[in-house]
Amino acid sequence: MTDAVLTPTPNDCNLPRRRSDFATFNDAIDYAARSAKGLNFHDMRGTLHRVYRYAQMREDALEAAHRLVAMGIEKEDRVALVAETSPEFAALFCACTLMGAWPVPLPLPTTFGGKESYIDQLSVQLQSSDPKILIYPGEIAEMAKAAADKQGCAGESWEDFARRPAPPVDLPEAQPDDICYLQYSSGSTRFPTGVAVTHEALLHNLRGHAESMNIGTNDRVVSWLPWYHDMGLVGCFLSLIANQVSVDLIKTEHFARRPLAWLDLISRNTGTTLSYSPTFGYDICARRISSQSHVADRFDLSRWRVAGNGADMIRPDVMQSFVNAFADAGFKANSFNPSYGLAEATLAVTVMPPGEGIRVELVEEERLSGRPRDLSKPARYRAIVNCGKPIPGMEVEIRGENGEVKNDHQIGKVWCRGKSVMHSYFRNEEATKDCLVDGWLDTGDMGYMADGYLFIVGRAKDMIIINGKNLWPQDIEWAVEQLPGFNHGDIAAFSVDTENGEEAPAVLVHCRVSDAEERIKLRDQIADKVRGVTGMSCVVELVPPRTLPRTSSGKLSRAKAKKLYLAGEIQPLDLAA
Repeated sequence: MTDAVLTPTPNDCNLPRRRSDFATFNDAIDYAARSAKGLNFHDMRGTLHRVYRYAQMREDALEAAHRLVAMGIEKEDRVALVAETSPEFAALFCACTLMGAWPVPLPLPTTFGGKESYIDQLSVQLQSSDPKILIYPGEIAEMAKAAADKQGCAGESWEDFARRPAPPVDLPEAQPDDICYLQYSSGSTRFPTGVAVTHEALLHNLRGHAESMNIGTNDRVVSWLPWYHDMGLVGCFLSLIANQVSVDLIKTEHFARRPLAWLDLISRNTGTTLSYSPTFGYDICARRISSQSHVADRFDLSRWRVAGNGADMIRPDVMQSFVNAFADAGFKANSFNPSYGLAEATLAVTVMPPGEGIRVELVEEERLSGRPRDLSKPARYRAIVNCGKPIPGMEVEIRGENGEVKNDHQIGKVWCRGKSVMHSYFRNEEATKDCLVDGWLDTGDMGYMADGYLFIVGRAKDMIIINGKNLWPQDIEWAVEQLPGFNHGDIAAFSVDTENGEEAPAVLVHCRVSDAEERIKLRDQIADKVRGVTGMSCVVELVPPRTLPRTSSGKLSRAKAKKLYLAGEIQPLDLAA
């Protein structure tokens, strides 16, 4: 079959829309298969190369489910799947849910860390999830099989699995309180915590998310988000099945090479109304287009109704840069749709009502850090983004250190409660008890409420506390980013113990300067900038580009950067070279 005869799945069909109102995800698969909608896979240049209707996906999933049963896989066994954006992963994920096994999406290799690092990452997640088998794309067979062998787990490629016999067999019927899948949350590479999500929790979240964004007739999605992260897996795969939406997909690695292919696909596919990205995705597109002209000739973003934004701290300056770059192509600022969520709540906790766009409040930095205002100095402010209202059925509270509920505009820990909240961390009772209390989830994030909207300030676990002074690493990183030559994600800030036993802020910075004298000047310039923000001296280390680690969703991992730095695995550049 040639590209010329491929017809993408439609935006609409005669099947009535149902917004995830199913008892189990298996029921959602069955219903979506009655439509003509589905997944449309595109290559790096955005050319359609595979149309995969939900009906075909279900047929392939049933065959794969029979295959799994024939292999001896039973209900509640784990099946680890390397989450390539492909028909094979889609069918296998659904196959697991149809026969009662728990799919465990695991990451693909990234450009960071190399072969051994990827094998180690897979190994610890396999050890945690204890699957019967790991199934993976043939291209990464050597690495994936090495990780499986390391854990004594069977390993097989998509291709080898497809050649196994699939004798028909009766499949067990899923119940709403059955575990549907395990999701590994961002950054869980050393001590992984698999989030166990039930069918009921998944569908409750998908329904609330769909209602909050008013998903309706003729909506269509474009996505490059990875299917091993909750925003990609739940928001741009499972949600589209449960809400019967067609989607156009490009692989994450293809977006990394050609970011503007994302916007080309939105422009070219008539009817695209929804697409999502963390802040860095909008940032890289705005930077790529800044040196080009004729934006209106290349792109048409006028139909983009919901430009979802989440998965990391939302930066209003980046969003404004994107608007400036693409307004001539029809992009509207009020299309931005900030949200807040985490894997432990399935995905979404709060979503901004469509059309309200990015809204910020300026908050004094002293309020953010909890320290008294120094009246002898001018006030400093930070723009805090409004992340929307709780989705239907979700409660959100802001609590103090002693568990007291805070009033509007009072900063504290963000807690949430609802059917979307996870069942548990898989085989980790202690970690589960640490964050689940009487049905309430301690998100580990800091924020405040105002008139029913949630504002996220930062991660509690990332806070740098020195001599009783609380510092948000984001404040330090953003300050350094204002210096010429730095991009978002070039800086990681955290605390370290100095030689005299005291704590100090440390900053690792990607350095693209080769001259030794210029490096020293740059280090001193960064130190002065950080001193201006924190009022204290800091440790500044210049490191080679592409050194700082990222999570599976592409976010900077400060915790891992600190661990690697202290272990000597991140080597600073020699300033005397």
